[in-house]
Amino acid sequence: MSGNIQLLTKALATARAENRAALVGYLPAGFPTVADGIAAATAMVEGGCDIVEIGLPHSDPVLDGPVIQTADDIALRGGVKIVDVIRTVGEVHEATGAPVLCMTYWNPVDRHGAERFAEELAAAGGAGCILPDLPVEESAGWRAAAERHGLATVFVVAPSSRDERLAKITAAGSGFVYAASLMGVTGTRESVGAQAADLVSRTRACTDLPVCVGLGVSNAEQAAEVAGFADGVIVGSAFVKRMLDAPDTPSGIAAARELAAELATGVRKR
Repeated sequence: MSGNIQLLTKALATARAENRAALVGYLPAGFPTVADGIAAATAMVEGGCDIVEIGLPHSDPVLDGPVIQTADDIALRGGVKIVDVIRTVGEVHEATGAPVLCMTYWNPVDRHGAERFAEELAAAGGAGCILPDLPVEESAGWRAAAERHGLATVFVVAPSSRDERLAKITAAGSGFVYAASLMGVTGTRESVGAQAADLVSRTRACTDLPVCVGLGVSNAEQAAEVAGFADGVIVGSAFVKRMLDAPDTPSGIAAARELAAELATGVRKR
């Protein structure tokens, strides 16, 4: 079965045709449980997310700040496994019809087997993989497997990336480019920062791929700001925090849906 890279491309193109940025929501699989994580990610799409990223919880998440680390720890203590991540991708896609990607560090994929992981992700209806720590120079094997199975390979660029590096990374990627808005780990912040706009501009000079900005966006105002210069707005920690702060799981799922609706309003104010 082929994956859904074309659905991802269509979602981004539809947002552009509507003169807005796409809203991309992130949640780790298995948080707070596998079933409740599926319900929460589904609610995020119902609230207004165009695209979903399902995180593969990792014991050493170098890019993730304390909020997502807390959620990952809950998921790992709950016994989440790769099969649960694939299940989450599949059930969220089936319930919503939205493109669903897996965001994961490279080590779990490498241990599972790149070909096997790509095949299983595609069979579940996945749209692709975001691999923040896979060097492009070492990515040929994964990219070949992803292409065979109709999956996007999304690489992360940062404000520190020089123009020649941006050209190399974007030439190898597909689906979209994940632009980290600042140097540091994930988390909500008071300001997204001017570095993000400059990074998007420099990235667009290298590629025709859509450029989506993540790290730091937590409210409608920030979403509107980023939507003014990016093709997509990626939000993760804010969803997790709303769920962590909720008094119970049903309230947490409702809070995720509400935040998605707020952010969806924001990305339409570009």
